[in-house]
Amino acid sequence: MTPTTRYAHSGDVSIAYHVTGDGPLDLLFLPGWISQIEALWESAAVARFLERLSVFGRLILFDRRGTGLSDRIVDGQTLEQEVKDALAVLDAAGSERAALLAYAQGGTVAARLAAEHPQRVGALIMYATAVRMLWAPDYHWALKPAERLQLTEANVATWGEENSPALTLLAPSMAGDPALGAWFARMQRFAASPAEARMIFERGAELDARDALPDISVPTLVMHRAHDVAWDVRHSRYIADHVPGARYVELDGHDSFPFVGDVDAFVEEVEEFLTGGRNRSEATRELLTVMFTDICDATSHAARMGDGRWRDLLAQHDAQVRVELARYGGREVKTVGDGFLAVFDGPPSLALRSALAITHVARELGVEVRVGMHTGECELIGEDVGGMAVHIASRVSNLAGPGEVYASGTVYGTVVGGPFTFEDKGMHALKGVPGRWPVFALGV
Repeated sequence: MTPTTRYAHSGDVSIAYHVTGDGPLDLLFLPGWISQIEALWESAAVARFLERLSVFGRLILFDRRGTGLSDRIVDGQTLEQEVKDALAVLDAAGSERAALLAYAQGGTVAARLAAEHPQRVGALIMYATAVRMLWAPDYHWALKPAERLQLTEANVATWGEENSPALTLLAPSMAGDPALGAWFARMQRFAASPAEARMIFERGAELDARDALPDISVPTLVMHRAHDVAWDVRHSRYIADHVPGARYVELDGHDSFPFVGDVDAFVEEVEEFLTGGRNRSEATRELLTVMFTDICDATSHAARMGDGRWRDLLAQHDAQVRVELARYGGREVKTVGDGFLAVFDGPPSLALRSALAITHVARELGVEVRVGMHTGECELIGEDVGGMAVHIASRVSNLAGPGEVYASGTVYGTVVGGPFTFEDKGMHALKGVPGRWPVFALGV
C-alpha cells in the first residue's frame, strides 16, 4: 500500500515525503538524481525492497527539490540547500536522529549531512554512490566532461521511453523485462521532463563532497556490487578509504539498482549494520504454483467487436475465470492486462485442472487464452506475490500459443505419473532467468 504523501517546507520550497513502518529506528533514504515517491511503489520489486527496509526501521523517503512531487525549482540549488531540505524532511517526520541510506547521487548530500550534522545522524550507509561526479587528476575513474555530456544526451534522447538504454546499465539482469521497462519509463516521466532531467544531470557534474569525508564521525557502511556497470566500484572504494573507520562490503552482482539482483544480501548487510542481527527483515516465502492467463489477440477482438461489446465479453471472461479459480482452490492475485495472475497451494494438480477449465470456458466465449505456470518459492508481499517463481511463470506463459497451457519442468516433474499428458517443448532461455529451462505443453 502506497504511504500518504506529505510535504515538508524548506524555506519557500515544498518537499514531498513518505513515512512507512514503525520500527525502533529511523532510516532516511536518499535516492539518486530523480525520483517520484508514489511511482516508486508501483513497482512490485521496489515496493518489496522498501517494505523490507521498513521492517526494522521507520523508513523516510522524499523527492529532491526539482523532481517528482516536490517543487520543480532548481535555480540557485546548492548542495548546502539540499542538506537543509533533508533536515526539513526529518523535522516534518518527527525524527530527531536517523540513519542515512544513500544511493547514486544521494551520496553527496549524505556525506555533507553526516559530516556537518552528526547530532542528527546515527549511522551512514553509502551504496553504489559517489562524492564527486567528474574526472580530476586524483579522481581519474570518473567521467570526463565530454563523456558526461554524451551520457546526458543519450539519457534525454530516450527519456520516458520503455527501451531506455539506461535500464541496461542500471539493471542488466532485468533489462529485457517489459514490466520493469514500463515502470522505469513511467517513473522518469513522472519525475521530470526531458529538459528538467538534462538540467538536473548537468548540475550534478558540479557536485563534490570529498572534503566532507574525513569529518564523518558516525558509524559508516559502504557497499557496492563488484561488477556494477553503471557506477564504477572505485567511487565506493574511495569513500571507504577516506571515511575514518568505515566498513566496506563488496557484494556480488552486476546490477546497480538495490532492488534488483541479490536483494537479500543487500538488506541483510543493512540490517546487521543497524541492528546487529539478520533475522527480522527476512521476507515471508511460501511454495506455490503460480499461473498466468492471457487472452490472445485481444486488440484484434476489441477492434472487430467495438468497445462496448468487447467490454461485455471481457466481463464475462473475468467472471468465468474467477469461477474456475475458486472451483479448484486458486487465489486471484490481480488482473494483468487481459488476463490473471493466480496462485495455488500444494501440488500443481489443481492448478493444471483449473487451467484446462479456463481454456475451455474461454473458447466457449469465442476467445482463446494462453496459460503458463511454474511451481516454486514466492515472496508474499501483502496480497501480492513476487520473486523468481513469478518471473518464470510469466516467461513460460509468453511461450504458449492460443489455447495452450505451458508448464515449467518443475510442474511436470511434480505431477509426472499422474493423469495428465504432456508434450516436451524443449529447453528455453527465459528472459531475466539464469540458465535454460525445460518447458512442457499440457495435453488439452
